[in-house]
Order: sequence, then C-alpha cells, then structure tokens
Amino acid sequence: MKIRKLMSTVYGMLMSSFLALVLVPTHVFSDETCMSPYMAKIVGQEDYVYVWTLGQVGTGDEQDKLVTIAVNPASPHYGNVIGHTSVGGRNEAHHSGFTDDRHYLWAATLDTGKIFIFDVHSNPSKPRLHKVITDFTKASGGIVGPHTTYALPGRMMISGLSNNQDFGGRTALVEYTNDGTYVATYDMPTDGNLQGAVKTGQMADGYGYDVRALPRRNVMITSSFTGWNNYMMNLGKLMGDAEAMQRFGNTVVVWDLHSRKPKKVFDVPGAPLEIRCAWGSQNNYCFTTTALTSQIWLIYEKDNDWHAESVGTIGDPAKIPLPVDISITADDKHLWVNTWNDGMTRIFDISDPHNAVEAKAHKIGDQVNMLSQSWDGNRIYFTTSLLANWDKGDVPDVEGPPQFFKAFDHANGELTHKFTIDFGKEKLGMPHQMRFGAYSLYSKSPDNKNMAELSK
Repeated sequence: MKIRKLMSTVYGMLMSSFLALVLVPTHVFSDETCMSPYMAKIVGQEDYVYVWTLGQVGTGDEQDKLVTIAVNPASPHYGNVIGHTSVGGRNEAHHSGFTDDRHYLWAATLDTGKIFIFDVHSNPSKPRLHKVITDFTKASGGIVGPHTTYALPGRMMISGLSNNQDFGGRTALVEYTNDGTYVATYDMPTDGNLQGAVKTGQMADGYGYDVRALPRRNVMITSSFTGWNNYMMNLGKLMGDAEAMQRFGNTVVVWDLHSRKPKKVFDVPGAPLEIRCAWGSQNNYCFTTTALTSQIWLIYEKDNDWHAESVGTIGDPAKIPLPVDISITADDKHLWVNTWNDGMTRIFDISDPHNAVEAKAHKIGDQVNMLSQSWDGNRIYFTTSLLANWDKGDVPDVEGPPQFFKAFDHANGELTHKFTIDFGKEKLGMPHQMRFGAYSLYSKSPDNKNMAELSK
C-alpha cells in the first residue's frame, strides 16, 4: 500500500508538472487580475466579495471569519453583509486563493499555520467550511506562516513566511493537492544552498512571500518579506528595533515551473511583496513593489534570460508610504498600487513597462491595504487591515472608519464611491484579502427562493 501511495503521489506530481508546462486552459482569465491564469473566469458582474477577516479583541466573536458581501446591483441586498463564517479563534487571517476549478477557497493564516478550506461552489451566497489543514508546519518539515495559496492544475502552491527553528525569514514553497494532501516542500535558495540557482546580486536570503506563474514561459516567481518574529511584533516596537529592521527580505527568485527548481536570484532591496504578471501573450514580465524602499520593480525576460530592474518610484520614499497590494489591469496598461501608511491608491501608466509613471492618485482612507478589481476594470474594492499588530488604532479627526470595505465604480482613472461597510460597527473584525464569487462560474442561478440573493 505504501508503494502504491508513493507511486500515485509521484504520478500526480509528474502530471501536474506536465500540465503546468504545456497546458493553459481556454479560460485563462479571472475576475481579479492578480489571480492564477489556470482559473475560470467570471463572465460579467461578480455577485459576491468574500473577505478573509482577522478576529479582533473586543469585537464581535473575536474570531477570524470569511465575510460575504453582496456586490451585484441587481441584488436586493446590494452593499450589505449577507453572512459570515467564523473559524474559531484568532489565527492571523491573511491571504486566500481558489483552486483551479474555483470550487474551493483556501484561506491561510500567519500565526497558527492553519489553512481553512471553504466550499464556495455549492451555494456561492453561503460559503461553507469544508476542511481545515492543521498540520501544515509538521507536514512541510517546519514551515511557518502559510501566505499565498496559488492555483496550479490540480494543485495549490503555498508560499511560507517563516520556519519553526528560529522563526526568522528562511522558508519554502509547499505544494498540496486540491483535496488537501501534502505533496512536497521546495526550499528557498540561500547563500549556503543555492540549489543550482544563479545569484545575480549580493544575496540569496531564503525569504518568501508571494508566488506567481507564467506558464507560457515555464516560470514561477517568488518575492520576500520577513519572518514570524517580525510580523507578529507590534509595529512601533519593530520600527524601534534596529536589528529587527534588518530582518526583511531583499530578493526575488525566478523558478522553473516544471521542475520546481530555482533558476535565478535577484537583489530587490526593501521587502518586495505582491507579484503581478502581465496577461498579454507577448508580455513576458511581472511587477512587484518594495514596501520599505517604495520602488516598482520589473522582472522580465529578454533574449531568453530573466532580468530585474527598478522602473518607478511610489510617492515620497522618505515618508515611507509603505506600498502593499498591487493589481495589474487586464490590458497590461496600468498598475494600481496601494500605500498603507498614507491611505492612498495610485494608478501607474505601465504602457512602457520599463518606465512606470504615476497617472492618478486617490485618498481611500487613513490606511488602505488590499484591492481587487473586476476583469473589465469597471469596479474596484478596497480593504484596510495589514496585520493585527501593525494596524493603526482609532485616529481622531479622521473621516471614515478605521477598518472598512469600500466599493467604487471606476472609469478613466476616476473613482465613484458606491458604498462602505464599517467592519468595526458591524462587529466583524479587521478586513484583509478579497476574492470574488458568482453563480455564473458554476452554471447556477439564484432560483431557490430560500437561498436567492439576487433578483431575476
């Protein structure tokens, strides 16, 4: 039985690698333009936004939860929370991602290491907790802080932020099957163990954060942040600790998607966070931004080799605007950049990807973190929370709630506010990452009068 299980696992890995290398599905688009190209597309209007939300001491049940918001104007509940599913305790809810068939949403946590898997296809209006992975650290060989949960064919690739030896930033990628079975751990390259990768700069720090794939080029790209010791520390204390401020990632790694082997390590100083890859079939490049140095970086292919260069500056780096989430438009012409510290969103013209130029800027709130835009670019949503111990408290004389979900219509760089949900007043907690749901994904319509959320 053990041999059969091993052979089955090996066969699954080989098939996954083969599919990742040679097969890109017909529907290579998604709603949020930062999503995996292997996922199905929402055609037209999204019905719901699922918000992965941090539990907050003194607020509601104080538990992490998945909050469902009706965002289709045809819904009688438009602009309102229609439900939420609490998961028990505070786990530092952070990022989430769908499986390739978009049937399940994997919601990761940075503290306890649990991964909560929600069924979002049986009834898109009422996600149901399907499974909880509780042994991520043990199964992965000591990886802590599952972050990005990224869809590959039949697989979820999970980036880790830390380890259970020193709780620092050295970490790995961890692969699972869609049903939640552990497959393999792929260590980040370090100065002491490059694993065949070429170090193009001064360092290979072994740190991790985000992961994205360009299947047509057989490439995965990872970025880097910091370890558990830092991200669970109070922000004021962290910024006053000179030694701790040295413990941030400064690298981007280009991987072979097929073999899961690192190929090149680039110096990208200042904690490069989110990675967003171009959609055009001839646009073989991705962007990231550095949280501590406020730069836009381009990771690109030229002459069958990969390169990295800084191509733009975000705000005034001296004021540490702290760029966080980014989103590339479906036509690859613009890049949205949120800056957490000043509560701004900025739109950069990236028609020339080697020269990112700020085109528009909007104040969203006292702080802003995540953003998600519809595939057609007509709608965009924002949330506030970054990390439980980093978020700002109540700010006197500041308009708007400190923890919110905001919905806007968008046209030609201008935003029209549609509605705001104050997560504090609703006793929901601290809203972080958003993902979209729609009946159209599952050839379903809200025709059950007991479950219907939309008007016909």
